[in-house]
Amino acid sequence: MNGKVSQFDETLPLVLIIDDAPEVHALLRSRLATEEICFVEAATGEEGLSLAQYRSPAMILLDIDLPGLNGFEVLKALKDDARTHTIPVIILSAECTPESKVRAFDLGAVDFVTKPFEFTELRVRVRSALRVHQLVQMLAQKAQIDGLTGLWNRMFFDRRWAEEHSRNQRQGHALSVALLDVDHFKQVNDTFGHPAGDSVLQALAKTIVRESRATDLACRYGGEEFALVMPDADVNAARIVCERIRLSIEADVLPRINGRVITVSIGIAGASERVSISAEEWVETADKNLYIAKRNGRNRCESTDMSGRPPLRMTA
Repeated sequence: MNGKVSQFDETLPLVLIIDDAPEVHALLRSRLATEEICFVEAATGEEGLSLAQYRSPAMILLDIDLPGLNGFEVLKALKDDARTHTIPVIILSAECTPESKVRAFDLGAVDFVTKPFEFTELRVRVRSALRVHQLVQMLAQKAQIDGLTGLWNRMFFDRRWAEEHSRNQRQGHALSVALLDVDHFKQVNDTFGHPAGDSVLQALAKTIVRESRATDLACRYGGEEFALVMPDADVNAARIVCERIRLSIEADVLPRINGRVITVSIGIAGASERVSISAEEWVETADKNLYIAKRNGRNRCESTDMSGRPPLRMTA
C-alpha cells in the first residue's frame, strides 16, 4: 500500500492526513513536528480510505474539498466500515458554515477545524482526539481480556482466529490451533472448592503463556478450556509447543489443592500450507482431537496434519 510516511516509528500514534494540497501536508508536518506522532499522507479520498483500512491510524485529519470522493463521502465510508469506524476524524475545511459543521458531526467527526489553521488550537484538538482514541483502544482491549486468568477471551479468539485463517487462505502461511482442557476439573471444584479451582485455572494460564512462543495467542476458550492460536507453526511445531505445556502443567505443584497432580488433554489441528477448510471446520478438527485425547486416557496430545486434505465433512 502506497502513501507517504514521515519518520515512521511504530511506537508512536500514526496520524493520516487526507488533503489534495501538498502545501497543507508540509505545513501540518512542520507545525505538529513537536508532537509525538508520525504521519502518513494521502492526496485523494480513495487513497485515504485504503490507507485507513490498511494502516489503522490513531487519528485522521480530513479535508472536505477533495477530488473524486469528497470529505463527507470519505467520512461516511470510514464510519460505515467496521475496520475504521472507531478512528477519530478531525475535519479540515476552508468552509465554515453551520450546515457543514452539522453535517460533519452528524457523520461522526470528533472535531471541525477551519482553514487557515490557528496551530496552537489545532495541537490541542489533535491531542484531545488522540486521548479519545487511546481510551477507546484501552476499553476495547479490556473487553477482550478474561477477568480470571488475564488471558485473551473467547471474543478475542474468534476475531483473531478468523484473521489468521484468512491469512492462511491468502498467503499460505503455516497455521495451527490447539484446544486444551483440564482433566477431571469437576473433581477439583467438588473436592477443594471453587476458589481452589480458580487458582488452578490461573496457574495453568501462566504456564501456557510461559511455555508457548512469543507469537502464540493464548485464550480462555470457556470454563476449564483454553485455546492456543499458533501462527506460522505447522502441526509438528505446534505439537512440540503443546507437549512442552502439557509436561510443565503435569510437573507443577499447586498448594491450593494439596499437591494433587493436574493434567490437561490437548487437541491440535495444523497445516504447513493453504488448506481448503473453513475456520470453523479447522477448530472443529482440533476439538475432535481433544475428544480423542480424553477417550485415549487423558494427559496427552492428539493432532491432525490437514495439509493437502479436503475439507472436514460435517456429520449429522
